[in-house]
Parts: sequence; structure tokens; C-alpha cells
Amino acid sequence: MIYVSRQEHFNAAHKLYNPNWTEERNREVFGPCANTNWHGHNFDLIVTVKGKPSPETGFVVDLKQLSQLIREHIIAQVDHKNLNLDVPFMAGKLASTENLVLAFWEILQRQLPTITNAQLHSIKLYETPRNFVEYYGEA
Repeated sequence: MIYVSRQEHFNAAHKLYNPNWTEERNREVFGPCANTNWHGHNFDLIVTVKGKPSPETGFVVDLKQLSQLIREHIIAQVDHKNLNLDVPFMAGKLASTENLVLAFWEILQRQLPTITNAQLHSIKLYETPRNFVEYYGEA
């Protein structure tokens, strides 16, 4: 099995806030991430697919097509947006990096078969250089 990864980048704002809690409880749990005026991140997204190389191309996936797919279905939806307010697939969800990576997985799982027979293996989403989430599709 060969694993192929593509990295993309986007900027977005969000607020970690549970509307069922008091302001005090939100500040206690989320700290400055519950800031009323939002806060932003420079996100790095790494998508890894797995499969066998095509006998015709030698590729598991055409990285140019994978990049276009990620940019069209994810980056265009989130880049320079407020994740809480501007992103339809995040509506009604807490805008944590964990929930964001779950939403990305659902999107890519649907779209990947349009460009390759490879399977989605993992998504790694860096919120900061030291904080990231990895997801492998387990529920």
C-alpha cells in the first residue's frame, strides 16, 4: 500500500462557545478561545490517500487533481471565513478543530471517488504549529 499526501493552507476565524452554557462557563472551559470578537488561525491541512499505483500512470492519485478537489470543496468554503457564521457545513456545530476535521472527512469521502480509486487514509489539521488533530475515519 502506498500513502500519498497533499498539504493545503487556509486562514479562518472561529470562536469556541457552547450556547447552552453561561459566559462564565464558556470562559472557564475555552479561555480566550471564547473571545466575543472571535480569533483566527493559519491552518495547515494534510490529506493522505492510500492505494496502489496505476499501471498506466504510476500514480496512486494525481496530486494536481487532489489539490483541485481539496481547494474546491474545502478551502474555498473556509478560507478567510468565520467558521461559526460563514460555513454551511459547520452550522449548528461547535467550531472546534476536531469537528472541522470530521466535516472535512465527510466531504472528501464523498468527493474522492470522482478522481481516484484510492481510499482516504487520514486527515491532519494543524490549528497552530504545535496543536493539530488527526483523523483516520473511525467513528
